[in-house]
Amino acid sequence: MAVEVDQQGAVRLIKMAGQASTQSFSMTFLPTIAEAIDAGLMDKATKAIVLTGDGRFFSAGADINAFQDSIESNTAPELIRNLTGVLHPLLQRMRTSSTIVVAALNGVSAGGGLGLALACDARVGTNDARMAASYAGMGLSPDGGTTWLLPRLVGEQRARRFFMQNEVWSGREAHEYGAIDVLVDADSLMETAIGLATVWSSWGPHTKEATKHLLHVQTDNDFSTHLDHERTLIEAAGTTEAFKEGVAAFLEKRQPSFD
Repeated sequence: MAVEVDQQGAVRLIKMAGQASTQSFSMTFLPTIAEAIDAGLMDKATKAIVLTGDGRFFSAGADINAFQDSIESNTAPELIRNLTGVLHPLLQRMRTSSTIVVAALNGVSAGGGLGLALACDARVGTNDARMAASYAGMGLSPDGGTTWLLPRLVGEQRARRFFMQNEVWSGREAHEYGAIDVLVDADSLMETAIGLATVWSSWGPHTKEATKHLLHVQTDNDFSTHLDHERTLIEAAGTTEAFKEGVAAFLEKRQPSFD
């Protein structure tokens, strides 16, 4: 199986296995990966997704042989358009869904695979994790949302150096810079990622979706506009069952349950 799926309670584990981790962004594997992630995002019983890879690779990017074939057939722009036509909407759905998505970075994330990792709500990595853009060495400009996502995590100038020097960051470096949230031993990777996903996904649906949305748009708004946006969303939260449960739990001196 190119993609392996395992449900553990409200957390869905999605593993890009074999060539799906080394050639994730080919028309052979990308639609299958997107379909698996979309199924998790749409499943009402799934509150969180943990996405991981296989062996030395989390998601290493494109099928270079397919690129060469497209150059020879003069169809490279069409191939790239087809790939981004699958990838870009997927990244947007991940960023706007109330489902929490955590990347368990077991190895290399490069190219579009880096974009996939950065689009997740959090990243747990090991010392074996590597982050690389890899676009410059291929004569390409960056894609996969990497030039939007990475500066928000590590700062614009550090991201600029990363792309322009075609750097490869170790797991330790990525954690130090802020691109990886938690650095753990390989034996603890999945347990830690599942634990983080469980906590982050335990809140009410509106809380998760609105929080993700507000953080997503905060750099595009001036302060006054953003305050208005916050007011609209918190007023909407006041109509939810989660709000009723949260208030009741506080008054009853117990932990809220937003299931």
